[in-house]
Amino acid sequence: MTYDYLIVGAGFFGATFARLATDDGKTCLVIDSRNHIAGNAYSEKIEGIDVHMYGPHIFHTNNDDIWKFANRFTQFNNFVLSPKVSSGGKLYSLPFNMNTYYELWGCTTPAEAQSILKSQTLKLDRLAVNLEEQALSLIGCDLYELIVKNYTKKQWQKDPKDLPAFIIKRLPLRLTYDNNYFDDKYQGIPTDGYTKMFENILAGIEVRLNTNYFKNKSDLDKLAKTVVFTGKIDEYYDYVDGELEYRSLDFQHEILQTDNYQGSAIFNYPSLEVPWTRIIEHKHFTKIKTDTTVITKEIPTTWGREKVPYYPINDVKNTEIYNKYRDRANSQKDVIFGGRLSEYRYYDMHQVIASAIQTYKKHK
Repeated sequence: MTYDYLIVGAGFFGATFARLATDDGKTCLVIDSRNHIAGNAYSEKIEGIDVHMYGPHIFHTNNDDIWKFANRFTQFNNFVLSPKVSSGGKLYSLPFNMNTYYELWGCTTPAEAQSILKSQTLKLDRLAVNLEEQALSLIGCDLYELIVKNYTKKQWQKDPKDLPAFIIKRLPLRLTYDNNYFDDKYQGIPTDGYTKMFENILAGIEVRLNTNYFKNKSDLDKLAKTVVFTGKIDEYYDYVDGELEYRSLDFQHEILQTDNYQGSAIFNYPSLEVPWTRIIEHKHFTKIKTDTTVITKEIPTTWGREKVPYYPINDVKNTEIYNKYRDRANSQKDVIFGGRLSEYRYYDMHQVIASAIQTYKKHK
């Protein structure tokens, strides 16, 4: 049998593309090197708790069409992300809002907070050239030194001066008492877990797991008219233009004999003396009641080819390397590249779905 599409990767991009193509009467074969579908969104039941095995995934979007598409395959609860930060023996609220300013400075009005922020922010007559400048121009020195600086060093394993400015733009800054991390009108967690959601997306589509594309490339390419590749673009081209860098992570999952460990889904730890950047307590995503709990310590680790790539490091050096691969990909007619790794972009889940929809429409 010759398939219309061989889709390499069963994450959000690959699964969405496969679903759209199948709905249009096309035939698809989805392969993945792992032993499970859902990519880094994969969830697994432990002690009756749906555990996000590769870090927390909170679905959020303002796009009506993306929300409608996602709801074809799952129901979402009303979870709202309101993380806490443990720094210097005290707790602070995220995102930065009036609760945070009260906890830090004792101010109770937006005018007081705005005055302090204004007095501390770095004044620039040009665009910020790195993350540190961007952060200091947005939130001032107190919040930067207390919460952002060392967390960033630990998370990215690079000095903030060596990271691009746009990274810090993802951090909300408010003058209201609002602990809701996201501004999006739609947000939540799949009630049956992400893995079940992916099972529904891929229903009726052939999936082969534990299948390494590169070890079987010549045979697999013959199975389809077009390849949809969602893996690392530099690996596809055998690193001929250089190797792209990523931030990688290790996860330590622990079952604890308590019904409530930290009272919140996510606690961040900026201190360099603590190896993990955050602790996730998964039961708070779905408010399930159990006698035990499962926590995950998320620990940044040095990047290497054998590691799972999580976040692209979009600095000047890596962007120049990626642009060479992008030019190669644009000139290749029999392969479609898409997703976080092939596009070397930081995507949230809804953005990956949007990219897959746009890419499918372009090539169908």
